Amino acid sequence: MRSRLKSAWCAAACGLWLLLCAVPILGQDAAIPTASVPRTAKSDAEFAAAADEVLQQMSQITGLKLHSPLKKTLRSRDEIRAYVIREMEEEKNGAERYAGARSAEAFGLLPKNFDFDHFMVALLTEQIAGLYDPKAHEFYIADWIPLSDQRMVMAHELTHALEDQHFSIEPWVKAVRPNEDAELAREAVLEGSAMAAMVDYLLQGTGRSVKDLPDIDPSMFLGDLSTTPTLAKAPPFIKDALVFPYLSGLQFSVAALKDKGWEALPGLFERPPASTQQILHPAAYQARKAPVDVSVPAIDKVLGADWVKLEENVLGEFGWREVLKQFLGQDRATPLAETWSGDRYHVYENKSTKHLVLVARLRLGSPDQAVRFYGQYSEALEKKHGERTNLFRRPNFFSFETPDGGVFLRCVESECLTLEGTNRAVFEALNKAVNWPAPPVPPADVSKPAERAAALTPAQASGAGEVAHSTR
Repeated sequence: MRSRLKSAWCAAACGLWLLLCAVPILGQDAAIPTASVPRTAKSDAEFAAAADEVLQQMSQITGLKLHSPLKKTLRSRDEIRAYVIREMEEEKNGAERYAGARSAEAFGLLPKNFDFDHFMVALLTEQIAGLYDPKAHEFYIADWIPLSDQRMVMAHELTHALEDQHFSIEPWVKAVRPNEDAELAREAVLEGSAMAAMVDYLLQGTGRSVKDLPDIDPSMFLGDLSTTPTLAKAPPFIKDALVFPYLSGLQFSVAALKDKGWEALPGLFERPPASTQQILHPAAYQARKAPVDVSVPAIDKVLGADWVKLEENVLGEFGWREVLKQFLGQDRATPLAETWSGDRYHVYENKSTKHLVLVARLRLGSPDQAVRFYGQYSEALEKKHGERTNLFRRPNFFSFETPDGGVFLRCVESECLTLEGTNRAVFEALNKAVNWPAPPVPPADVSKPAERAAALTPAQASGAGEVAHSTR
């Protein structure tokens, strides 16, 4: 789902934040031209000369030698928009993008019927200042940016070009697919290290470098988001997912470079972070705190032939923080998400009604943390589903009914299992499949006799048997 968002868009979004970064750092006017600057042979030559100069400076800063010549071109807004669309199609097909958007909707991160493709094309076309294309090994820059403002963009993007010549960044990022949390962590290494190199570019001549600085406040790079109309209208999750690799990646990179400086950079590619948790907590990376592998039994047989699994993936600490933030706020979400040790989720869709079912299994750091998660996530589920009936709560089990189906949450020892959009029979099958005892039974609701027994239909009973034989 994000990288869910990010994996589908990263190559197109390289340079996304650099216009915003340039404004507060350089003290320039926030009004960035959007129309192409008239191009001449002189302006093209000046661009090429500036790019060559910055490329040499970034090579000296990072210690990465240029192995082969780099193609550098100016692009119009129409050309960049065409690139965004082409890259979108090449990174993920329409069905994969649809699945990602609907998964975000299932978690409550995007509104229903959100036109994801259209919005992202508009957003990235508005935002991109420049980019490095690792497929073509080519550096592009927007031709509407005056040369005086282009060097900041060059410093970031040409760092990507140098890293690509040494570490082959595209296959390196994709090596962890389909784990999107791990992929987002690698994107954060790329964008964060390029941000750190950009800071060092700005510090040239001061006798200081990024490793000499105190803790960096990433918010200093954001500028005024109100000057970017499409981004201002973006759902919070989209903003956070696009910003994360740049700002959290910068903090991670600064921590990694503190001791040895840029000599430490190759080590990040040789031993990359395994999760967004390691990006958010560099000490976890240093301690090699690996996420726990979590499995979720498939429930398509229980749901029946009218259902199809749209997506299966890992949400990670960043993803769970976003879900919790949506309903509980940042202050409560951040410490609760930090208890994450591993997860997996499945999203199913009814072929005819397009109704969604979400199942997620989460491993917390300890039984006490699972109890804490249960208490707060049950509150989040109530806020997510405003129309609720038949609410039933026990110390480690919580359920209620909604117009879109039942909602269930149960925690056992250090694990929590949640199911949204279907009935108790499916939840009982899940419990059996993970070798948990049957969940508590709510009091009979005489107003709903068909659901009181929660009995399996013959088809569900057959499917439940198959689920129960799956491995934990």
